Amino acid sequence: MKTEYEVIDNFLDKEYFKELKKIVMDVDMPWFRSLTALPAPAQCYFQHTLFYQTHVNSQYYDKFGDVFWSKLKMKALVRMKLNLYLKTNTIEVHNRHRDYAYDHKGCLFSFNTCDGFTTLEDGTKIESVENRALLFNPRTYHSSSSTTNDDTRLNLNINYF
Repeated sequence: MKTEYEVIDNFLDKEYFKELKKIVMDVDMPWFRSLTALPAPAQCYFQHTLFYQTHVNSQYYDKFGDVFWSKLKMKALVRMKLNLYLKTNTIEVHNRHRDYAYDHKGCLFSFNTCDGFTTLEDGTKIESVENRALLFNPRTYHSSSSTTNDDTRLNLNINYF
């Protein structure tokens, strides 16, 4: 069965994108270790939750929230989090997972171009390209990957209605 998705390049205005990327890449951005969805030897990735269910969880939420609410025409936000995957010697494809077990909308937004990717349920690989948005239903199984040609793979994961 073919997974329904849409890829939008140059999703954000260039200047706004640069502003967000500067925040994400800043040495003062707090990152938190997560052990979910990754196999050994990677064992972890880092995340920064901006919003979860009904709560703003980060001082940075306002920098991200308004534009994405507008661009995605969101009616309700479930979760908004930044992901940081570290460079590995070979590409590591992480465990298949569903973000939530119910139908909803998802946006996976890339901050950098690298050889990392997201694999959708039907096997389609979506490359990690700077300022690219992948829109799909994250109830379907999908997986992320590490990168080998950049220090990190950085993206924003949004679950919404």
